[in-house]
Amino acid sequence: MLVPVTGLPRASLGRVLEELGTTLLQVVCGDAGLARDIGGVVIHDPLDEPELPADALVLGVGLHDPAEIAQVVTRLGRHGAAALVVRAPVVADEGLVAAAGLAGVAVLAFARGASWTHLAGMLRELTSDGGRLGPDAHASGRIGSGDLFAVANAIAALLDAPVTIEDRHSRLLAFSSRQEDTDTSRVRTILGRQVPEQYTRILEERGVFQAIYRSDRPVFVAPLPDPEGRQPPALPRVAIAVRAGDEILGTIWVVVPEPLGEERSQALYEASKLVAMHMVWQRADADMERQLRAELLGTALESGPGSLEAARRLGLKDEPAVVLALTVVGPAGESPLPAQLAAERKRLADAFAMHLSAVHPRAAAALVGDVAYGILPLPQNRQDADERAVLVATEFLARVGSRLRPLVGVGRPAGDNSALARSRSGADRALRVLRSGGAGRQVARLDDVHVDALLLELADLVPRGDVPSGPIARVVAYDKEHQTSLVETLDAWLDAFGDVSVAAAAMFVHPNTFRYRLRRAAEVGRIDLGSPDARLSAMLQLRLMSIRSAPDD
Repeated sequence: MLVPVTGLPRASLGRVLEELGTTLLQVVCGDAGLARDIGGVVIHDPLDEPELPADALVLGVGLHDPAEIAQVVTRLGRHGAAALVVRAPVVADEGLVAAAGLAGVAVLAFARGASWTHLAGMLRELTSDGGRLGPDAHASGRIGSGDLFAVANAIAALLDAPVTIEDRHSRLLAFSSRQEDTDTSRVRTILGRQVPEQYTRILEERGVFQAIYRSDRPVFVAPLPDPEGRQPPALPRVAIAVRAGDEILGTIWVVVPEPLGEERSQALYEASKLVAMHMVWQRADADMERQLRAELLGTALESGPGSLEAARRLGLKDEPAVVLALTVVGPAGESPLPAQLAAERKRLADAFAMHLSAVHPRAAAALVGDVAYGILPLPQNRQDADERAVLVATEFLARVGSRLRPLVGVGRPAGDNSALARSRSGADRALRVLRSGGAGRQVARLDDVHVDALLLELADLVPRGDVPSGPIARVVAYDKEHQTSLVETLDAWLDAFGDVSVAAAAMFVHPNTFRYRLRRAAEVGRIDLGSPDARLSAMLQLRLMSIRSAPDD
């Protein structure tokens, strides 16, 4: 989500239709001229009661039957939704029209063949200018990303031709109106929000990108053949690179019948400078947004006087929630560069925030130091709240790809915002155990690793010179002098609860050999293995020795 901009309203339903209606969306029924701002984009789930922000734009994935759509519209009306988007074609029968009118929910048809994921991305981009951080969150006076569509329209009006703005990787950032007058390549680019790979390959083979990047003036691109040979050749285009100093940020593409004259070429050149400013502002605003969210989230997770206000500005209600803590470490035996770790933490933090927001519209997440914290609201009176949080974290790690090793600690559920600090403490403690490798997993609740967390904290309290001491110190010294493994023998016996057969198998020795070594360990250390206190003392010291010998985080 981008930073709110003073003086710029969030997108209304009318603006969404103005930007996307020519290609992707059309009104089926209901009042689409609503002036109120869209409060968020939500995917409809038929198996769960919707958790909607006010004036939500709901994506009805999988809805086809008009009667079923009418029922959903009625239910959404009770939750104050603004519109429902369903896949075209949609039959607007009397029941659906009546339901949309009574509920005050517009029904929109989404073009066949287009991606729901890409539509959700474009809608969130268009509707994010208001943000959830409150009107006082940021007042840079800069134009938000949704207005890149307005810039595209302005360029199209200037050149009297349809325009797209793409990033360095040919991903679509914005497009103008009149795209229905273009070709198959342009339509597929808009529907997929990415220039089709077949076309980019042809452009690369013909050296088109190299020519665009070498020149600071518009470059004419001759018609490209259809890669599959089924459609007429693509219409000719003019393209220009968007630069910030020596850095190529993206390109502007204009569908034209012939090369531009000097006056229109100069106009496109000047327009590229404006687009560059917008793209640089977007990047800077995104970084400022991350920093602001990190500050607010860090404050909300403390028990200080500003925590409740910070939670309010993050859009959190005073409701049950759980804190999750995510970080990433290098694979065993590897030491990633600090820059590599930092970049991966930032990438995973962004993906984590998106994942949590898909789970719950009021979830909040941000990178604080080297840990990405997430606050996930929970249903009231749900007994398996922390187990649900573990499931959410596990699903995230299963879907996200990372060469490094991401870990997630889950705190205990907090009854309200005032208890978030305690939930964060639990998440931190669980994450520390995961970092130490003691849990042997990637996701853990504090309750799952509580003993390991206590041992780590005990190791912090005990001076290094005090471990080992007494009987264990004597056994360690004996092993060192005689090259024996009495400490390992004693540790295996304690881990096996005194079962010699199990302990011997763990050390790959005969039980009689193991019994001899165990007696020798007891003699050397002068340990009464029949005493519960002696066994507990030995076990604690051995565990603390193991913790101290482990590499630092």
